[in-house]
Amino acid sequence: MIRVLVADDQPLVRAGMSALLAAEPDVEVVGVAADGGEALALARSTRPDVAVLDIRMPVRNGIEVARELCAPDADPAVPVLMLTTFDLDDLVFGALEAGASGFLLKDAEPDVIVDAVRQVAAGNGTIDQTLTRRVLREFVSRRSLQPVTGDRASEVLTARERDVLLLLAQGMSNEEIAAALVVEVSTVKSHLARMLPKLGVRSRLQAVVWAYQNRVVAVPEG
Repeated sequence: MIRVLVADDQPLVRAGMSALLAAEPDVEVVGVAADGGEALALARSTRPDVAVLDIRMPVRNGIEVARELCAPDADPAVPVLMLTTFDLDDLVFGALEAGASGFLLKDAEPDVIVDAVRQVAAGNGTIDQTLTRRVLREFVSRRSLQPVTGDRASEVLTARERDVLLLLAQGMSNEEIAAALVVEVSTVKSHLARMLPKLGVRSRLQAVVWAYQNRVVAVPEG
């Protein structure tokens, strides 16, 4: 059962999102918040598997909440799926830096939202979503690093970790990466657990951004 916290300051959106997720047999909505402060309090008391957060909320916005829930020493550490009505809003970039696992527009199809929650809960993020690809491309262009020389991935990663990163950047799930590399899913998870600290990032999505910024892969189109 996937335990989900929903936070949105719009009553209709909050109610609709909660009802949509609660209708799924493998999802339990353990908390519903109207602002960021309430979301943090509920996250600490209910310890959800995923927090679905509106990026714009009173008291504490989604970025501030994500920064606390996704911090390396967070207790509890909760993966964040960010909801937004803005597809290229500066706040989205802040949420990416805070460690959000993915982004969806609020008007996304119901099955897309449910699948995204399942993917985030499984540790896969939503890097294959069209919005996320656009955000990544814009993020890289706005926050490009200093010119990179050499193969940064080879400098900091093992050969197998680099393989995992390249497949991750293609939007593959842990299961798909395991199949491509002919290894167990647990092995892929172990590589990811070692890789993220080496890159100095908090999430799979940030690892993909690192790969784009360091020219390990080309910035996604469209």
